[in-house]
Amino acid sequence: MTTIGKNRGLARLADDKGHFTMVALDQRPPLFAAIAKARGITPGEVTFADMLKAKRLLVEALAQDASSMLFDPNFALPAAIDILPKKTGLIMTLEEHRVVETPEGRKSRRIDNWSVGKIRQIGADGVKVLAWYRPDAGQDVREHQKNFVRSVGEDCRRHDIPYVLELLVYPFSGSQNYTADYVESSDKKADLVVESVREFAKPEYGVDLFKLETPLPAASLPPPDGSAAAKQAASQFEAVGSICAEAGIPWVMLSGGAAPEQFERILSYSYAAGAQGFLAGRTIWLSAIENGFPDGEKVLKALREDGRKRLARLSELTEREARPWKPVYEKTTAAAEGDFAGSYGFCA
Repeated sequence: MTTIGKNRGLARLADDKGHFTMVALDQRPPLFAAIAKARGITPGEVTFADMLKAKRLLVEALAQDASSMLFDPNFALPAAIDILPKKTGLIMTLEEHRVVETPEGRKSRRIDNWSVGKIRQIGADGVKVLAWYRPDAGQDVREHQKNFVRSVGEDCRRHDIPYVLELLVYPFSGSQNYTADYVESSDKKADLVVESVREFAKPEYGVDLFKLETPLPAASLPPPDGSAAAKQAASQFEAVGSICAEAGIPWVMLSGGAAPEQFERILSYSYAAGAQGFLAGRTIWLSAIENGFPDGEKVLKALREDGRKRLARLSELTEREARPWKPVYEKTTAAAEGDFAGSYGFCA
């Protein structure tokens, strides 16, 4: 049973109808790359000021239309916490984007000097962690990732704040298709995605909301037209949905930089399988940054005319096809004054 604090946090992340229509702004390497492309420089030449400016523009243009936004503490929060609308929920990322790459897989870690406790202190509504994960990675890597995810779950229980877990399959170092970029693997196997969800849906990890990638490559996903190929694709989404339903964990889809039309197709499959929204970033705002930065007015114009339109289309699709999330509060058994105060909570 989800606690009161976690339920109230999840409610802040959803819209009034119970759908998660969330915008991700915590991207670091992808935004470095987008700014570099726009300015004709290398990602290493992108400045701290560039990142602050870009993130503030994104919040200024999109925040009013999102049920919640995903910030990072090093760029997005100092750039735009002052203009985030009070109606818009706040999720804070915890993981460092610089991973430890080994021949047997990737190891994640937390951002330096950042913690679940600090995220609760600033008044955020949820904690997000991206865990790169492959069930076929080396045992040492798998155990490291499991311990990392589990430790965050323990902290989120202690601070009674929702835990949003993002899972991504990745190519091994040295493989033919290896890249350190945040791009979808064109040869991704559905069973790697499904088995990853199966592992982290276990109660020991304490996940409250999954942010998941499509189990099949977005570019090869057929139209949901009832064909044999569509039915085969749907079965992979249904496998994910059944795991989440059995565990009682709501789930949303990440965009992974998919083209808008591709992402809408992904959402249709996922909503048929029980997903309850999206947490999307580059699909909504990437082109505005790449084609307009550092001209702030040009970026805002593109975001307001195109980015908001994309976000609105995704939100309309979500309202039409997704099942709304509803909090389920455990009935209190207090029989006398002080019973509830004495029995609830994990913090000292």
